[in-house]
Amino acid sequence: MRVVVLSWLLVSFPALLYGATEEIQLQHTNIDLHDKASLKRGARIFVNYCLTCHSASYMRFNRVGRDLGLTDQEVKENLMFVGEKVGDTMEVAMRSEDAKEWFYGVAPPDLSVVARSRGPDWLFTYFLSFYLDPSRPTGVNNLVFENVAMPHVLWDLQGWQKPKYKMEVYADGTEMQVIERLELATPGSQTEDEYRRTVRDLTHFLVYLGEPARLERERVGPWVLLFLGVFVVVVYLLNKEYWKDVE
Repeated sequence: MRVVVLSWLLVSFPALLYGATEEIQLQHTNIDLHDKASLKRGARIFVNYCLTCHSASYMRFNRVGRDLGLTDQEVKENLMFVGEKVGDTMEVAMRSEDAKEWFYGVAPPDLSVVARSRGPDWLFTYFLSFYLDPSRPTGVNNLVFENVAMPHVLWDLQGWQKPKYKMEVYADGTEMQVIERLELATPGSQTEDEYRRTVRDLTHFLVYLGEPARLERERVGPWVLLFLGVFVVVVYLLNKEYWKDVE
């Protein structure tokens, strides 16, 4: 899978449908951090399509490998392409000064916690909602992020979508053309179902990046609850034994 330069995910409010008053309905994606196969696919998509411009500076390559069940050698072969050390953080080589010049004055943000700030459903819908817009510098726009500066870097997988418009009549009698839906104008290398799985895998990995300790917490959580349950019983019996003579 070839590396595609990714610009940036800005943090902003949900975009409106070309001036329509209602917000976009987000599409739901099921997140299961125990699905290691999905996380591995998402990690590879991330390093191929995102890590060129975006950092994940709170994460180390070997931590990803340990959490996903990969050896250091497998991490080097599948997730590292520019000769980093396996203990390095997931940084990009692009200088922030260059990034600001290339991406409209704002450097691409770090993606370590983007899933926590945006939410998985927002990210999932965002990656599905790029469409052709000749008025934009990158030639594309996005339903959930109006006038987004990021190009559609997954276009070779999804293809190009075009908007289908309708006329919206408001309470004051004014009319406005809004986007009714998106249609596939040029197919990509993946079918619709395949692309949705790709986007889910990428979203899955971004959720993991936002809270990698969640995997360990969910693993030890049942044992902690079991210990507390046994401990409460022991304390109750000890308390009862202690106070029986006093009573």
